[in-house]
Amino acid sequence: MSTSLAVDRSSSNTSSKTSPAFTARRFAVIGAGMAGIAAARTLMQAGHDVTVFESEATAGGRMVSESTSFGSFDAGAQYFTVRDERFNRALETVPGLCRRWSANLVRVLDAHGRVAEAALPTLESHWVAQPSMGSLVAHWAAPLGERLVAGNRIVRIEPDALHRAQWQLRAEGDGGESHVYSSFDAVLLAVPPACARLLLERSKVAVPLARGIAKVQASPCWTLMIAFPQASQPTLPHLGPQWNAARSTHHRVAWLARESSKPGRETIERWTLQASPAWSQEHLRDGAARVEAKLLRAFAEITGIHATPSYVRARCWPEAQTQVPLGKPHLWDGKARIGVAGDWCMGHRVEDAFLSGLSLALHVM
Repeated sequence: MSTSLAVDRSSSNTSSKTSPAFTARRFAVIGAGMAGIAAARTLMQAGHDVTVFESEATAGGRMVSESTSFGSFDAGAQYFTVRDERFNRALETVPGLCRRWSANLVRVLDAHGRVAEAALPTLESHWVAQPSMGSLVAHWAAPLGERLVAGNRIVRIEPDALHRAQWQLRAEGDGGESHVYSSFDAVLLAVPPACARLLLERSKVAVPLARGIAKVQASPCWTLMIAFPQASQPTLPHLGPQWNAARSTHHRVAWLARESSKPGRETIERWTLQASPAWSQEHLRDGAARVEAKLLRAFAEITGIHATPSYVRARCWPEAQTQVPLGKPHLWDGKARIGVAGDWCMGHRVEDAFLSGLSLALHVM
């Protein structure tokens, strides 16, 4: 199965790697979510030397899935849409990995989520990767091999100690140990906006980029994951409502989805609930136990499911949904040779992240 990303480079002014004028460069990509992996793969396919750094244990970003003994949860991105032909062509390189999800989407109309439900018109398909959302990024990241350095948080970008025209990255490992990675011609940041701005300001590099990012606003999101294995009995195929996903007007909850309804998933009844931006911001510093209790109560009010779940876990995404985007696909400082990309450049969709990473990679080539 091909793992290359199909992209149209006809509009790029880059030279082919078979051209005598081609010179391979060394790129560091910070962040192994969709934007970072799209940028890294595009550069690597053009013949450049790319190393990707990820603070988490695996690639995926907000597309990462959490595995439990009851099945997986799509803790971040719940689905994706395909609006841009470049993203569609990239997905064609992984046939069978992604499938349409018949979400039977409804909107809970009552403010408490208890009275009225109305089907929403299906304007576009909802797609999911299988067996989990993280599978798509993981598949595209696989050819990187050891060039994907996970479990290392980049804390500073510095001039290279031996070659001042290049960059080196100072990193901290999971155990607190320090590492230095050197000899990079350019550095691409594909991390949330506040993280990118903080790293640039701390490093005192590419100051115009940091100023440009300052206008971006992204809201947090508390996510609740719950499982009901008791619903997997033949006499009780599922609990609660007949719908599988809903956008809620409940003051605590913005989205609910029955994870077990997605293609290729385990059959144990599992739900993911995403809190509203306003409620998440208000309770950003609350402990997980308090958030779990409050969101479980809201879940029962909306769905009518009052059974005690066998698994409950809350996770907070500090920058989950873009409220004020950058307004352009990427930023690039040609003098410093540092760029930034992410879904927040144009929106908050999965394909926004892909297109941003692709745009930055094609520009720097």
